Amino acid sequence: MGFHHVALATHDTAATHRFYTDLMGFSLVKTVVAPVPGSDGWSRHYFYDTGSDGMIAFWELHDKTIGANYPTNLNATAGLPGWVNHFAYNAPTREFLDERRAVWCAGGHTVAEVDHEFCISIYTSDPDGNTVEFCHTLREFAEDEKRYAYELMMQDAPAADKDAKLTIWPSTKVSATV
Repeated sequence: MGFHHVALATHDTAATHRFYTDLMGFSLVKTVVAPVPGSDGWSRHYFYDTGSDGMIAFWELHDKTIGANYPTNLNATAGLPGWVNHFAYNAPTREFLDERRAVWCAGGHTVAEVDHEFCISIYTSDPDGNTVEFCHTLREFAEDEKRYAYELMMQDAPAADKDAKLTIWPSTKVSATV
C-alpha cells in the first residue's frame, strides 16, 4: 500500500513552490488554510501531486507559540548527514531521470548520480536542505535475492556490497551579470 502524503515544514513557500514545480515537475493540487490547533495562529498546508502514488505536502506556519525559527532540515535537526533521511520518487525511464538531472543542474543545483546496480538514482536538496531523489529501477528482484535480503538484514556485521558508481553533475545555471 502506498502512502497518501508526506508533510514537511518550510520557511519559504515561494522557493519551495518553485523547486517542487519547476525542478521536480510536480503539480500543486490543493491548499488548505486553517487555524493552528490550540492557538490563535494559522497555517497553510499545500499538496503536490508527485505523478505517482502519494503526494508531498508542506506546512507554512504562523503561530507565535511555535515561533519562526523551527527547524526544517530533517537531517540537520537529527545531527545526520544529508543522505540519510531523504524522499525518493520514481523515475519511470532512464530518459526521465536524465531530463530531471538536466533540469536540476540548469536550476542551479549540483546533482549526485549513483548507480546502485539494481537502480540508478539522482540526488539534490530542496530549499529547506532536505534531500530529494529520483530513482529508476533497472530490473526485477529475483526470489533468491529477496531471501538473501532478509539474511543480510539480520547479520550482525554483513560484508559490504561493491562500491556504487558515483558521478557528480555540477550546476549549469549561468549567473546573470549586472
